[in-house]
Amino acid sequence: MLGTIENKVGQSAPPAHLAVSGIRKSFGGVHALRGVDFEVARGEVMALVGDNGAGKSTLMKVLAGAHLADEGTFFLDGKEVSISSPHDAFDHGIQIVYQDLALCENLDVAANLSLGAEPVKSGWGFLPRFLRPIDGMAMEERALAAIDRLQVRTLKSVRAKVGGLSGGQRQAIAIARAVGADSSVVLLDEPTAALGVAQTRQVLDVVKRLRETNHAVVYISHNLKDIFEVADRITVLRHGANVATWHTTETTPDEIVVAMTTGLDDGGNNVR
Repeated sequence: MLGTIENKVGQSAPPAHLAVSGIRKSFGGVHALRGVDFEVARGEVMALVGDNGAGKSTLMKVLAGAHLADEGTFFLDGKEVSISSPHDAFDHGIQIVYQDLALCENLDVAANLSLGAEPVKSGWGFLPRFLRPIDGMAMEERALAAIDRLQVRTLKSVRAKVGGLSGGQRQAIAIARAVGADSSVVLLDEPTAALGVAQTRQVLDVVKRLRETNHAVVYISHNLKDIFEVADRITVLRHGANVATWHTTETTPDEIVVAMTTGLDDGGNNVR
């Protein structure tokens, strides 16, 4: 199934960086994913949409290794890989930003961006790594590079405590941490949920820059206005199964809503 995700419009799909085929996942008697095929290319924002219970978050967690798929195959640049844990996903360059962001509010921006991989000072090799002193200057330089890469202009200092930042700034920090981990795939689960207009604008600008940094971006949102602004393609799921994938420039919000609610593609066919 690799590279065969059907687009319901005239444009050809870009070559997939991350692709999955026949993904199934059940929780007891609940079939959350029913043979889902999905792909995303580098330099692309792929929106993943569907009503509540469509399987969006489950698929994201399978891609991130947080859930183990019951069946299915994973590919990176056409090569079959195994993703059975978050460690596997990390090793393959896949990072996820959950809605709760998983930031430490009592730490500053620099510390959050290096959390779990803090640089240590040289010359302390006789000690276990976790006992070596942290290199604060190197950590700050790493944070400044990550912030500059995504052009987060609203943040005045990487030494600011995360607890004092706005929702949009926190979301940008969480995304910057994912990008700074040598990732090639960034999964964003409802990144603008509960944000105001100005904060949402900050996050959407950061998402657009992820395309420019050649990341493959998967974007979940219920806000079709935001999706049509940032996404290159849109994949619709319904009841844990594919409906179809559209190029954003060749579909409409109304068509996407029909697909989400009825499972009909643009030709009126009930795909699943």
